[in-house]
Amino acid sequence: MVETPERDQIGAQALAWLEQNWDPEFTVREWWARLAESGWGFPTWPREWFGRGLPAESAAAVREAFTKVGALGPPASLGQLLGGPTLLTHASDEQRARFLPALARGEEFWCQFFSEPSSGSDLASLRTRAVRRDDGWVVNGQKVWTSGAQFADRGMLAARTDPDVPKHRGITYFIIDLDQPGVEVRPLHQMSGAHGFNEVFFTDAWVADDRIVGELGGGWAVATTTLMFERFMTSLPSASPGRHSAHLDLRAGDVADGKVKLEREGSPYASASKVILDVASRLGKTADPVTRGRLAALLLLERTNAYSGMRQADAVRAGRRPGAEGSARKITRSNLARTARDVGMDTLGAYGMLAGEDTPGGGAVQDIALSSPGASIAGGTDEIQRNIIGERVLGLPKEPRIDRDVPFRDLTVGTAETEKPDKP
Repeated sequence: MVETPERDQIGAQALAWLEQNWDPEFTVREWWARLAESGWGFPTWPREWFGRGLPAESAAAVREAFTKVGALGPPASLGQLLGGPTLLTHASDEQRARFLPALARGEEFWCQFFSEPSSGSDLASLRTRAVRRDDGWVVNGQKVWTSGAQFADRGMLAARTDPDVPKHRGITYFIIDLDQPGVEVRPLHQMSGAHGFNEVFFTDAWVADDRIVGELGGGWAVATTTLMFERFMTSLPSASPGRHSAHLDLRAGDVADGKVKLEREGSPYASASKVILDVASRLGKTADPVTRGRLAALLLLERTNAYSGMRQADAVRAGRRPGAEGSARKITRSNLARTARDVGMDTLGAYGMLAGEDTPGGGAVQDIALSSPGASIAGGTDEIQRNIIGERVLGLPKEPRIDRDVPFRDLTVGTAETEKPDKP
């Protein structure tokens, strides 16, 4: 854990660098390039890979420095939040050299291809196939609930490469390009009016052999690392990276000041207390002791959730195997979303029956409320997380798993039976 003096020193160093280097006249591209070279964009990454080698708990002090200066935050697609840490944990140096520069400079936007129509909570039962051909792999299948696929340059793909071994052992983790024939992205429209999720169809898509992260057939361990980072990811407000979002050439100061309206990905309840406090101030409710108490409880839940995530991130980067801590925090995040929903809608009162930018808070509180059910689903359902905690922390008996040693080809997945091997 970073002690307060050290944390304050790190914050002071970040603040000094930002005050000297932040220029709102930069384009987003220019600012992110400067951030990447300094290491302050991703301070917990190693120094040799665009970071400063700082412990995870120090990230809060760096984020506070960005807020004090009013500087635009670093790029924050799933590539930066999940892909970068996963590459640093499992990838070869050649792969890091190929992918991390573009991620650190915000030149690429990545998405995550894990969930499938019949493989959500039971991710290991995924059916998307990658079949070897020459020096690469041909991919066929469908992924669903893919955040940001409409903007993505590449994706983190979990695909089955060997159906003749048990389900956890036949999965391989790839980095696949989306700008190719055979990759079709279709939007999924949500009740909040957003369409950040997509379903993606692969039809003879191609991925090279050198895009495998980790070992062939060892993708389950790599995917588990990605999921652990997903359960505690957090980021500063920023522009969207990659060429498809068309943000790179915007004036950085306009984005930082909120003068440019951006479609933002990510959790709408990550800083819900700030949004709801602003609404409470506008409606004259901040003097009400009940409202103040509920807002304070929400803020405390946000802070403890964030610090818990930082500790877990530090453990993963130190090489310790991801454990049940991520599952505990995932459940806390679900509780945070529901608490934000309830506090926000109670604060709005009758205004909560309305929607749109002309309501108090510009519709942000309504978006928090409508998006809250997704918190208990994305990144692994609450039920799955409780199973993990029960088994790994409380020592309860594991659920019966008759498929543990059964070749995937012999399993029935979802409502469809997998293809049987050809008889000789």
